[in-house]
Amino acid sequence: MSKSGGSLFGVSLLLTVLLGAATAAAEYYNYGNALDKTFLFFEAQRSGKLPAAQRVKWRSNSGLKDGLAQGVSLEGGYYDAGDHVKFGLPMAFAVTILSWAAVDNQKELSSSNQMQQTLWSIRWGTDYFIKAHPQPNVLWGQVGDGQSDHYCWERAEDMTTSRTAYKLDQYHPGSDLAGETAAALAAASLAFKPYNSSYSAILLTHAKELFSFADKYRGLYTDSIPNAKAFYMSSGYSDELLWAAAWLHRATGDEYYLKYAVNNAGYLGGSGWGMKEFSWDNKYAGVQVLLSKILLEGKGGAYTSTLKQYQMKADYFACACLKKNGGYNIQTTPGGLMYVREWNNLQYASAAAFLLAIYSDYLSAANAKLNCPDGWVPSQALLDFSRSQADYILGKNRQGMSYLVGYGPKYPIRVHHRGASIPSIFVQRSSVNCVQGFDSWYRRAQADPNVIYGALVGGPDQNDYYSDDRTNYEQSEPTLSGTAPLVGLFAKLSGKSGKPLIKWNFVGSYGGGYSKPYQTPKPPASSYKALTPTTYTPKQSGAPIEFLHSITANWMAWNTRYYRHRVVIKNNSQKPISGLKLKIEDLTGPIWGLNPTGQKNTYQLPQWQKTLKPGQAYYFVYVQGGPQAKVSVLSYY
Repeated sequence: MSKSGGSLFGVSLLLTVLLGAATAAAEYYNYGNALDKTFLFFEAQRSGKLPAAQRVKWRSNSGLKDGLAQGVSLEGGYYDAGDHVKFGLPMAFAVTILSWAAVDNQKELSSSNQMQQTLWSIRWGTDYFIKAHPQPNVLWGQVGDGQSDHYCWERAEDMTTSRTAYKLDQYHPGSDLAGETAAALAAASLAFKPYNSSYSAILLTHAKELFSFADKYRGLYTDSIPNAKAFYMSSGYSDELLWAAAWLHRATGDEYYLKYAVNNAGYLGGSGWGMKEFSWDNKYAGVQVLLSKILLEGKGGAYTSTLKQYQMKADYFACACLKKNGGYNIQTTPGGLMYVREWNNLQYASAAAFLLAIYSDYLSAANAKLNCPDGWVPSQALLDFSRSQADYILGKNRQGMSYLVGYGPKYPIRVHHRGASIPSIFVQRSSVNCVQGFDSWYRRAQADPNVIYGALVGGPDQNDYYSDDRTNYEQSEPTLSGTAPLVGLFAKLSGKSGKPLIKWNFVGSYGGGYSKPYQTPKPPASSYKALTPTTYTPKQSGAPIEFLHSITANWMAWNTRYYRHRVVIKNNSQKPISGLKLKIEDLTGPIWGLNPTGQKNTYQLPQWQKTLKPGQAYYFVYVQGGPQAKVSVLSYY
């Protein structure tokens, strides 16, 4: 009996251990669950008027007057980290990376029904960038004073600190910030193209203008916005110019941008710098991987020689991460985490993991291997590295802690984040001022009253040690630039398939709320009649302005068929037309491309398009159900 009992106990213990290990492994590898949580972090970071579908309920509206003191509306966008400054450079980088995921991980995101969330996260940033770019050579690059903001510990809804807005223009250039924003908008135009072609076109227009601005008027943005130096000091703008050109080439197919990247490969360092870092400040590895795609697809043509130089540097980065770079490798912690810097190190690990997952796909599609000094490496090895970093982040580390807040049984509970550490405005309705916030909440030893799901904290030190302390901002503060790469990384690793592709209806601006997801069935035959373009001209005989009205898309939502209308305004006269004012009646939906004048039903062209030259055309877009709006000319000169 005793032997039998001992054997049963041993089997039982073994099963318990194995089941425990299996449960732990399943938790580490539940990338779909981790992916879902990352989007909640972006919702928690929203500035502006929050939509009705906001899932992070402890947040409310904030920053509604941003920019008004300078005569521009800069409501919206994202707060950078645990503070309430809207820093343009890391925000734009985050949007670029989110957009890259939407483009290259479209299959995985659609299969897991997360494409909607991805596009919403992107658009909260791109809508802000459009506002921040009111003229071709003007970009508002920051809202909020970093110094005064960091002296206060208060909720976004209670902000009493300066909301000064800082801009770039031809006299105060910022090629790095303008270039990164151009890259973000170009990448986002690709992301939205299958779902909202009109919005995609608007983004691309802004991207082209910003690239021209960045290239023509060169300089560091931190020289023009000194307030940013202590927080996001730029090391140079050469990589951002190449980065923007690479994305614009991919978005447009225009050889001009590829030729720019090739002709400037040496001068701007794209084919010269071998990197062991990819981050909000250093885009070289991203440029090199992106341009390698062209070569791997056999589309290098006359540019093949230079593109091979780019690929050699892309290989350098990948080989360094795999520690097969002839000794010139990345540093890792004893637990296997890529280690670059003491301050917020996980942002570098997440970005590298995302980039290598992307490069792995490019190599795999071309049936190519990675050429390292230590030998040829299969593309799968890159994805294995990416998985190792993801697993470390999710808890497969010496501390047994997930560094993605809200994921797994053990994660940081004292995050360096103002909103998370102070009770919601819906719980404690009285305002919390700067000093009170520090005294009552910042130094508080208890857990945060609000869990900021999906936030990737700064992470452990070079010895895998992490201190869960709110005052330890180097380790406990989350950032946009750190969390953004996780979307594509977790999507790739989740590997879900078999679900139908879902397209999403984006009706109106986010202030008006979100619409629901919908399938896009083939419209009934009768609806095709509405797709025939019709031309409208003013009633006055011989009028010089022509309107070409077409419907570019239609879909069903809530038992209503919606139409996306595109109206081209063309100057058929022999003279320039300025100060054009239009009357638009029966408009029931949102409109893009025109500015309201303040008078009822009256709109005008944006500031950067005041004049239509002879033969020049301009278009605007609106979405609504039912009959089309009536467009007519009120005045011009």
